[in-house]
Amino acid sequence: PEPPAEPKGKRPPVLVDGVTLNGPTLDIREAESFLRDAMPIIMEEAVWKATDVKEKVCEWRSPEQLKDLLDLELREGGEAHPQILQRCRDAIRYSVKTGHPRFFNQLYAGMDPYSLVGRFITEAINPSLYTYEVAPVFLLTEEAVLQKMIEIIGWQEGGDGIFSPGGSVSNMYAVNVARYHHCPDVKVLGLSALPRLVMFTSQECHYSVAKAAAFLGIGTNNVYVIPSDKRGKMIPAEFEKQVQRAKDEGALPFMVNATAGTTVLGAFDPLEEIADICERHNLWMHVDACWGGGALMSKKHRYLLQGIHRANSVAWNPHKMLMAGLQCCAFMVRDKTNLLQRCHSAQASYLFQQDKFYDVSYDTGDKSIQCSRKPDAFKFWLMWKAIGTKGLEERVDRALAMARYLAEEIKKRDGFRLVMEPEYTNVCFWYIPPSLRDMADGPEFWRNVAPVVKERMMKKGSMMVGYQPHGDKANFFRQIIISPQVSREDMDFLLDQIHSLGMDL
Repeated sequence: PEPPAEPKGKRPPVLVDGVTLNGPTLDIREAESFLRDAMPIIMEEAVWKATDVKEKVCEWRSPEQLKDLLDLELREGGEAHPQILQRCRDAIRYSVKTGHPRFFNQLYAGMDPYSLVGRFITEAINPSLYTYEVAPVFLLTEEAVLQKMIEIIGWQEGGDGIFSPGGSVSNMYAVNVARYHHCPDVKVLGLSALPRLVMFTSQECHYSVAKAAAFLGIGTNNVYVIPSDKRGKMIPAEFEKQVQRAKDEGALPFMVNATAGTTVLGAFDPLEEIADICERHNLWMHVDACWGGGALMSKKHRYLLQGIHRANSVAWNPHKMLMAGLQCCAFMVRDKTNLLQRCHSAQASYLFQQDKFYDVSYDTGDKSIQCSRKPDAFKFWLMWKAIGTKGLEERVDRALAMARYLAEEIKKRDGFRLVMEPEYTNVCFWYIPPSLRDMADGPEFWRNVAPVVKERMMKKGSMMVGYQPHGDKANFFRQIIISPQVSREDMDFLLDQIHSLGMDL
């Protein structure tokens, strides 16, 4: 007899290697239910509470305690949704709340709602920025942001750029592009075809410069470190001496890394004088403005970067002073000859076909050293659209005004001493407990104060402030001011809290 007919519209199961392939295996209703349950937890715990000044900045646990609390082991079977939702709550609870008004620990802080929504959108859509066909909106917004940033830098003839996964990578881009500019054969022939190359940077530069030299085969011994003055600025005369030294040694000097906003002191190198030396000696001038670039948005403070328009390349991180959210890092070159493309292009035929039905100049991914690349510019674009250039300028102006207020308060208080007058929003100072104030003057007596106070504030969860030794200076606090959520009362609280936590030392 004939087998019974299949119900109308139903197809027989298709098995391959014992796996049924009919229909999706994801339960859409279950997935939707989980998302609907998870989003309120994220909003309440990671957004509202995490930015509430009455809540803790952190819920400190030691690594061993946290391993037990989180149950990190990955097992054969999955867990039920209620248990996974508790995992979400625990992950938020024991994370540092970097959007909290009293998180002063790093060169980023605060939470911008427009940037956050931008991140929600890009995480949900999950694009990769190599071609226009797969990321049309995000490639266009990246291009728009880059062109506006290039305009603000002051490159009147335009330029080119790309967003990178971090300021360290932007600085590596600069070294690679500068080397290719001087020695284009390196792309094909490699290091064996090159003379000994020498690059220059100040003693206050970011450590990524040395890493770039190591990573790209230049060698850290070929990074000549230029002395800085007492304020942390590169000394131009010493720079030119080191260029001549490299030439006398038979090496090829090819670039300098100038810093606009050093990590610890917030110092700005004298860009005009550095540019003059670069022109005399045919050097590529790169400006690491990852931290200080935000000052370009302010008519009042952009003088700090006077001369940046003469740079060949610039690294600028909007996720820092401008609060675009991690990560958001632009690398830009003063070039209209497709230098980035020529330096990095590999012409992968499965991505960058030249016979596509649209303008393939929008397929910008071959300028990057990456293949997959996140749409980091979109959140910045959305935030910029929401508050405008004027709103960004107001943020910068307020942050610098708040830094000035804190510096003046430090001068008024017994037991507090500025390391130096702040130039940016890095306010560096010592706290001296009462028991040490009558001892012979010298920071060596205070070196253990900051680590103990930091431990106590972390365990209390009241705030987070960084500290470090620096050169011949013993441990001091480095207060960073960024977020418009920060108030004068928070500055007063900072000083009161440090005194409260350290007065018995």
